[in-house]
Amino acid sequence: MLNRYPLWKNLLILLVIAIGIIYALPNLYPEDPAVQVTGSRGAIEVGETQRRQAERALEEAGIPFEEISLSNSTLLMRFTDGDRQLRGRDALQEALGDDYVVALNQAATTPDWLRSLGANRINLGLDLRGGVHFQMEVDMEAAVEQQLEAAASEIRSTLRRERLRFRQVAIEDGQIRIRMASADDLNTVQRLLQRSLDEYQYNQDADEGLLTLSLSDDAIREIEDYAVDQNLTTLRNRVNELGVAEPLVQRSGRNRIVVELPGVQDTAAAKRVLGATANLEFRLEARRNADPMDIEEYEFRDQPGRTAQLERDIITTGNNVANASVGFDENNRPQVNIRLNGQGGRLMSQATRPNVGRAMGVLFIEHKTRTRYERENGERVEVREPYTERGIISLATIQSELGQSFRITGIGDTQEASELALLLRAGALAAPIYFVEERTIGPSLGQRNIEMGVTSIQIGLALVVLFMLAWYRMFGIFACVALTANLVLLVALLSALGATLTLPGIAGIVLTLGMAVDANVLINARIKEEIYHRGLSPQNAIHAGYEKAFSTILDANITTLLVAVILFSIGTGPVKGFAVTLSLGLLTSMFTAIMVTRMQVNWVYGKRRIERLPL
Repeated sequence: MLNRYPLWKNLLILLVIAIGIIYALPNLYPEDPAVQVTGSRGAIEVGETQRRQAERALEEAGIPFEEISLSNSTLLMRFTDGDRQLRGRDALQEALGDDYVVALNQAATTPDWLRSLGANRINLGLDLRGGVHFQMEVDMEAAVEQQLEAAASEIRSTLRRERLRFRQVAIEDGQIRIRMASADDLNTVQRLLQRSLDEYQYNQDADEGLLTLSLSDDAIREIEDYAVDQNLTTLRNRVNELGVAEPLVQRSGRNRIVVELPGVQDTAAAKRVLGATANLEFRLEARRNADPMDIEEYEFRDQPGRTAQLERDIITTGNNVANASVGFDENNRPQVNIRLNGQGGRLMSQATRPNVGRAMGVLFIEHKTRTRYERENGERVEVREPYTERGIISLATIQSELGQSFRITGIGDTQEASELALLLRAGALAAPIYFVEERTIGPSLGQRNIEMGVTSIQIGLALVVLFMLAWYRMFGIFACVALTANLVLLVALLSALGATLTLPGIAGIVLTLGMAVDANVLINARIKEEIYHRGLSPQNAIHAGYEKAFSTILDANITTLLVAVILFSIGTGPVKGFAVTLSLGLLTSMFTAIMVTRMQVNWVYGKRRIERLPL
């Protein structure tokens, strides 16, 4: 018969709708405000001891919590509201100390059976959900200090290469001081260094055999600006590695950077990765008869008490790493596979070629902040003290000349290796950076505006339903059922694809509802025309109405879809949110307006002999 679907097609349509309902269901379960605790690095585990310590800290502070759970070395505490969440975060940070990352989070309440199917809530943008706000401060003094250390290392290499004898190259009071064996060499050394270090100001003291290099104010300002800009780029790369949707990373003032992360499931991991200022230095092990002024002694990072002496001169750093990935050595222990860029590979080759048989150390440098709490005028005040940890993670004999690719072994565990590889891929920070503020941020447009956005969908849907029922009666009911299915499928797609819903995205949903019912208006109008103007029977009119309206509906949706794709490709932020919901809504509306309504019409009229249609 004309208006009958085969059984397989009916079942397929119902299956699609059923899957849509399942993947849309998680959005009915609200999230709980929570605080998440993890180790500051992979080697630090969170266990029952920390759980008991956290419970005791919250009880002593008089902060009630809903639930506390421990899973995969992660401690999660749920609270009933945001105020208790913030107070709980502060109490836990003070109790657990700096070895643990205490971060704000939103804990899902979705049932396990839904999560096992991969069904999750829609990611909401900052304007709908709010998120986590970090304000980070770049250590300008450390940026200048690092520049001086790099220049001092270059000076030592240059003087050795030119066979100019020197007693010491040291950094004192923000200056590089070069003490030569003979004062007669001062002019030669100054002319030699000015070729590559022209941003420095030079001052000689012939009586002391001393040449002093100091940076000008303009040079210092340039270094500081570079440090902030480089840290901005690195933080953006790290956020991209985390896969955060619609993040905000921007400069704030002279030396601060603001990072806002909406919809992050693991804010503790985000805080740990964003704040990590880890870098690597590759140095040769010092010779036994080396000058004590040219060597430094460091402890092994995972073997307290064991030390080794390394040369001050740096072969290369993590800044020259082009790519890093996690692997396993022949003993199935984690390692990081390193690939250097051209400059790094050249430096590594030049350093290892004449030193085959010597040991090379990999020095892990991590800038941290130690937090302590004091009482001033009866109020608790948080005091942050920056400090730097340096430790050897690998000391191995150079078997042959190294180039751009090699591996680092001796890393604690797979998680630590993964985080190190991520940091190296994203790029090293040009200067240490510290968290100075962390807070949750509310919706930027206000809760009332959010409620009005949701209400607009409800009012729009209600008006469309009333119009369709009043004008098309039974066929209006078919259109309303399809419209509901369209909304469910759209929400399911947004959830399954991990798209970020913003307030403009809600506008896209409202527009989608209007365009979806427009297709049914075209179909119903075409059916009426076939009956009243062409004199076809009801069954033939239904068939002709769907067949002839299809091309018009397809043309209209394709042109709109092209516009949505262009908006997504060239737009940013809110424009992309609108384009995403509009694009997905066009796809779902095509399916529901044609297939779902046709299935209902077939069920009601396909097997009947009818004289007239209620249109």
